[in-house]
Formats: sequence, C-alpha cells, structure tokens
Amino acid sequence: MAKAGDSERRRRGAERMKEVYAGDVIVPPPGMAFADVMLEQLFAEVWTREELPIRDRRLLIMGIIAEKGEPTTFGIQAKAALKREELTPTQLRELLLMIAQYAGYPRAAALVGVIEQTIAAFEKESAASDG
Repeated sequence: MAKAGDSERRRRGAERMKEVYAGDVIVPPPGMAFADVMLEQLFAEVWTREELPIRDRRLLIMGIIAEKGEPTTFGIQAKAALKREELTPTQLRELLLMIAQYAGYPRAAALVGVIEQTIAAFEKESAASDG
C-alpha cells in the first residue's frame, strides 16, 4: 500500500534520475516495487542531497562499478558524465588510471573499450548537433 507522499517522492526521484542520466535512462512506470523504491529512496532522497554534487557522486559510483566489473553500467555513467559536462574525455581516461591502481589492471583494461566507444559516440553525436 502506497503511503502519503510517495507520489511526490517518486516524482522528485524521477526528475533527479532524468537529470543524473541526462535523459538517456527511461524512468520506469509506477507499480514495479524495485523501481518505485529506487526512485523514492535512491534518487529522491540520496541523489538530491546537497552535501555532494552529482559529479562527485558519479565519480564515487563509477569507481565502485568499475571494481565490481560492470562495464555496461560504467558506460552509462560515462555517457551521462560527458553529456552533463561533468567529465571530459581526458578525465574519463585519467579515471581508468586510478581504477587500475586501486581495483586492478584487469578491471581497468575491461573498461578501456567501453570508455573509448562512449567517447567516440559522444563526440559523433556532439558533432552532428553542432553541424
């Protein structure tokens, strides 16, 4: 049973999710318990806190995602970081150097292709929208 205020939290969460992912990740429809909790807690309550900007939160989770060996999710974060101008292509590549030191070279090496493909797609999309 939904509590009073859940729809407002879900709305706030959906707005923040769109912002965090630069509109590239589709907000799931209401009624899916996992998605509802994710929107109402993670995005409405955690991602909206002012103590850390979105960029800092993204860097933190990118490190965690890299260490967990999740290249697809890492690519989603990298794309959003580029689109939101939180990180440059050079900074994304630099991030891999840090990941290699703390999470290991195999983890970082698995992300090189993801990063390069993400950067190439971003640059192609940016060039198309500029021209």
